[in-house]
Amino acid sequence: MVAGARVTIDREACTSCGLCWAECPGFFTENPNDNKSQVVETHRISGEPAMGLAPPHLLPLVQQAADSCPVSAIVVEEM
Repeated sequence: MVAGARVTIDREACTSCGLCWAECPGFFTENPNDNKSQVVETHRISGEPAMGLAPPHLLPLVQQAADSCPVSAIVVEEM
């Protein structure tokens, strides 16, 4: 049984295309200040917008979002 995954967003590389928050709005969202992707607050690690813990039920969508990122700015590490 997978416990979830640690997710990191390279916000410098993010192009604000919106694919990740369209694929998985329960985990990714648009930052209103710079329009780049960030982890929704409830899934963040230590309040950091670029790092989060994806729960097992969202993991398939989080991975799909990472795979869809045109600049490979999202890294998913299963735990």
